[in-house]
Amino acid sequence: MGLFKSQYEKAMDDIIKHIDANMSNNYKDAAQANCREFEELYQKLCDEGVLKEKVKTAYGEKLAEYRTKMQGFTHKDQKPYWT
Repeated sequence: MGLFKSQYEKAMDDIIKHIDANMSNNYKDAAQANCREFEELYQKLCDEGVLKEKVKTAYGEKLAEYRTKMQGFTHKDQKPYWT
């Protein structure tokens, strides 16, 4: 999240970029897959203890934000354009 990032932070930022791009393009399945990938990497890095506390908190808040956005983010509610 800062100027000098660890390789782990860069990997998480790449996933965040993919999530944001997929959400903005309405690629719901891909966005959800990226969100799961982000959550798995976050948990792994937290368990290994490689993230600093400030960074861990920032990414934890970002993950919580994505979880909230992803609730109900499915194709089931999408109406076909031809009806």
